[in-house]
Amino acid sequence: MKICWFNDDRPGIVDDGVVFDVSAALRALPAPPYPNRSGDWLIVNLDRFQAAAGELLPSAPSHPLASVRLLSPVANPGKIIGVPVNYQKHVEEAAADVATFTNRQTGSVLEQGLFLKANSSLIGCGQAVRISMPERLTHHEIELGAVIGKTARNVPESEALSYIAGYAIALDMTVRGAEDRSLRKSLDSYSVLGPWMVTADEIADPQALDLRLRVNGKDRQVANTRDMILYIAEQIAWASRFYTLEPGDVIMTGTCEGVGPVVGGDLIHAEIEGIGAMDVSVIEAR
Repeated sequence: MKICWFNDDRPGIVDDGVVFDVSAALRALPAPPYPNRSGDWLIVNLDRFQAAAGELLPSAPSHPLASVRLLSPVANPGKIIGVPVNYQKHVEEAAADVATFTNRQTGSVLEQGLFLKANSSLIGCGQAVRISMPERLTHHEIELGAVIGKTARNVPESEALSYIAGYAIALDMTVRGAEDRSLRKSLDSYSVLGPWMVTADEIADPQALDLRLRVNGKDRQVANTRDMILYIAEQIAWASRFYTLEPGDVIMTGTCEGVGPVVGGDLIHAEIEGIGAMDVSVIEAR
């Protein structure tokens, strides 16, 4: 199932170029407690939501996909986890361009560990990446986004993929500089997730997906998730030893070589096999 949020925070199911408005499926969810410390409430209750949405589909209001504004398919992630330099060729391009990537960020994910991005940086593909520091380089980074589906703590690698609710395309936008990653990657609009979340049952092998990113029609990044240094199951196991993962947490699983600059007026096209494709506008907005 392809689950999205669209327009004025309406949940939808995407099928064959159509978005079905299944807002009524939210009634199947129990009332959230306050304070709610258990994660994104729809992801916590994903099975209930899917069952209710499936019943609604035959009579649900529908909209052409091109007519709606797609928001992040996860509305309230507890945290966004970044996995840096997780493709060997990206490690090599970073090491070869110290002026851009700095000495602080050479070596692979195994040396550098994970990082966190601010939730306030999250947008969907129907919203624009806003460059508020045009005097500095902003780079695109396409990544497979994995959405955690249930609470995970000290998860063994052999069971880790069973903790995933679904997958989406992620753009880990980055301002280059010497500051810590968590600062430079947390600008408003610098975490893009979309175009929808494909539930995990529809992705047979997340480590065998082609990914591609174009800017203004020209290829920048082309790779396959099999090229990761640290596979997704390893990422979940590793992260869950440091902090508890909650439903709705998003792991941006690392980017491949070919990262490059974008400026106001550019159009980013990102696609990942088994998920789909999305176009994201870039604007300059202080």
